[in-house]
Amino acid sequence: MTITEQKPIEEITQSLGKAKKVYLVGCGTCATICYTGGKSEVLDMKEKLEAVGKKVTGWMVVPTACDELTKYALEEQAGEVKKADAILAMTCAFGVQTMAMFADKPVYPALNTLFVGKEEAPGQFIEVCMQCGNCILATTVGICPLVRCAKSLLNGPCGGSVEGKCEVSPDIPCAWQLIYDRLAALGKLDELEEIVPLRDWSTSREGGPRRITIG
Repeated sequence: MTITEQKPIEEITQSLGKAKKVYLVGCGTCATICYTGGKSEVLDMKEKLEAVGKKVTGWMVVPTACDELTKYALEEQAGEVKKADAILAMTCAFGVQTMAMFADKPVYPALNTLFVGKEEAPGQFIEVCMQCGNCILATTVGICPLVRCAKSLLNGPCGGSVEGKCEVSPDIPCAWQLIYDRLAALGKLDELEEIVPLRDWSTSREGGPRRITIG
C-alpha cells in the first residue's frame, strides 16, 4: 500500500492561501490504514482549519481516492464542493492528481507520499518496493536489496555490517545477511557466486512519466 504522513498544518494553510472555504476528502484505503486520511483524521483536520479561520463546506471519505470512481463521489457531493474555494485531499499524491482531473477548482495535498510499504505493527510501516521498473527479486529470494540495503548494493554486503545489522543503525537488519540466510535455508548459496551486471536505471526514472499498455 501507499504510505503517507500528514503535512504540518502551517504548510497546509500556506498552500490553501486565500482559499477561505475548503472541502475535505479522505481515503478509505491506504490513508485510513496509515491514520493520515480516515474519518477521524478528516474530522480532526476540519477542527484545525476552522481554528485558523477556514470554513469547511463539507467532507467525505471516498473508498479509494486514486480510483476514477472518485469522480462520481465528487459529483454526488457537488453542492458542498461547489461552495468551496478549494479541495484539500487527505490522500496520497495519486489521489490528489485523480481529483484534480475531475474537479473544477484547485486540489491541494494534506499529506506527503512516502513509499510503497507494509504495516509491521500498528502504526509502524516499512518500505518494501521502490517501483524501479526492473524487478530483481527472482535473484535475491524475495528480498529487495535496492530497498532493504542502505547502499542498494547488488553483489553482496559492504564491510560495515556488524552481527547481521546495518552500519547505518543497529535497528536495521543487513539486507544481504537476510538474503544469505534465506539462500542457505533453501540450499542455494551457490547463487551468491553469480555477478550481477551494472544496473540499467532507465526503467526507473527517465523520459517523463512511465507508461505501459497491457493487452
